Amino acid sequence: MPHDVSLIATIAAGFGLAMVLGLIASNLRMPPLVGYLLAGVVISPATPGFVGDVKLAGQLAEIGVMLLMFGVGLHFSLRELLAVRRIAVPGAIVQIAVAVALGMGVALSWGWHWGGALIFGLCLSVASTVVLLRALEAKGLLDSINGRIAVGWLVVEDLVMVLVLVLVPALAGLMSGGGPGAGDLWATVGWTLAKVAAFIAMMLVVGRRVFPKLLWWVARTGSRELFTLCVIAAAIGVAFGAALLFDVSFALGAFFAGMMMRESEYSHRAADESLPLRDAFAVLFFVSVGMLFDPAVLWQQPLKVLAVVAIILLGKTLAAIGLVLLFRYPLNTALTIGASLAQIGEFSFILAGMGVALQLLPAEGQSLVLAGALISIALNSAVFAAIGPLQQWLRQRSELVRRFEQRDDPLAELPMSTDPKQLAGQVVLVGYGSVGRRMAAELQAQQVPFVVAEQNRELVEALRRQNIPAVSGDAAEPEVLIQAHIARAAMLVITPPDSMRARRMVEIARTLNPKVQVLLRTLSEDEAVLLRREGLGTVFLGKEELSRSMTTQVLDQMRPHHGSVPVRS
Repeated sequence: MPHDVSLIATIAAGFGLAMVLGLIASNLRMPPLVGYLLAGVVISPATPGFVGDVKLAGQLAEIGVMLLMFGVGLHFSLRELLAVRRIAVPGAIVQIAVAVALGMGVALSWGWHWGGALIFGLCLSVASTVVLLRALEAKGLLDSINGRIAVGWLVVEDLVMVLVLVLVPALAGLMSGGGPGAGDLWATVGWTLAKVAAFIAMMLVVGRRVFPKLLWWVARTGSRELFTLCVIAAAIGVAFGAALLFDVSFALGAFFAGMMMRESEYSHRAADESLPLRDAFAVLFFVSVGMLFDPAVLWQQPLKVLAVVAIILLGKTLAAIGLVLLFRYPLNTALTIGASLAQIGEFSFILAGMGVALQLLPAEGQSLVLAGALISIALNSAVFAAIGPLQQWLRQRSELVRRFEQRDDPLAELPMSTDPKQLAGQVVLVGYGSVGRRMAAELQAQQVPFVVAEQNRELVEALRRQNIPAVSGDAAEPEVLIQAHIARAAMLVITPPDSMRARRMVEIARTLNPKVQVLLRTLSEDEAVLLRREGLGTVFLGKEELSRSMTTQVLDQMRPHHGSVPVRS
């Protein structure tokens, strides 16, 4: 061809191989992300055959980073984080510290400089947002208390990593061993933080007002392509401007652009419209990361790879499980959080690339991080699948686990001051999410007695401060429903759309109270049909209830014009 087409060739090869290998990975019940990383390995300089343009792939990866972080900011919910802050904030910080200590320990034992060892430990400490969200969605756990804690935990990890990405370039001289004196160091860090603070202040003062109005003006045109263009231009433009004017990373700029757009009433549309492009560039990001991986490390340094995988799958996972149990959450919650964090991903890749670029992390370190990511992501589905069997095995074999779960917990029992009228003929309301809150408010307004069973200990404490009877724990365990006095309840209402746990709750409730009425919620039409066929209770499906409410409203409005309108049952 008469002109250079290396960009087109790299994109075509990257997308094509990513699709094929992602499909194979999906059929093997592994996250497609494994296939995307392997696609990069196939077209990397370390493997024979076609070699993609690494420099161009690096720039495409930067765009992928911007759009990934824009998506993280767009979905960042301070309210959801605050709801689980007591466990997510200290848990994430301690777990990061444990993983960093383990990573630094092994790296120093290999003879690395402490600066590179620190970067290496940080790379192993943070899980992948993409992998976690997709794993929780696949298991139907995203809206559960376990899912909310895991997401809150990961948000804290992401915020810590954003701060790390800001500070590492400023501290690179010190970390490499040839840094400035103490005075110059503090001046450098202070100047860096001042620029970051100036950028954040500008985004909070200006961006918070400009972006929502900008989306509103563009949405008024009715042009879908203009709206999508506005969202993408804002994400990439703010990221580039932040790097150019304030010397902050592309990642931080894009993250704050997403956070400011969340203030708009069009934020959900912005997320939906930008999703295809974000997904496409995310694929290119993972492909470009794979291109930097040298597979020779797997057979040249197998013990080092094994140590990295052990830190990711065992070290930080056991630390997370222990921390959750110390906060008096159930074993199932602890195992779910541990499984959620048993992998590393995009922030690890960004930080490893920065470490190599700043000559802090050896190229071998980047390959070890990538090897650990590939293996841990590939095994993540199997780790999640092992939660149930492992929980049963531990309860059967370990006296310590049984005693740990049976320990005295003031939140697991109703207070002695609870009104006796609320413990007879009451509603047992399982879950206090968005649906549970609305239902509880309506029951209070109608003066119907109820008891809340909720896994989030902070919510239980807040409810008790409002003199609302509530018990902490998993309602799929008999002792929780017993403490909610299910034996004397008139009705059991299960708001979380988790059919497996709902079956267990109904079985326990009907064993203790055969006359109890059951209402349960699901998000799937197939599950709704199955639950009704099994006679578990009255099943509510979101789409059906919305359709019924809208139809009722239409008929109410049409009756004055057309007289009696027949309603089909």
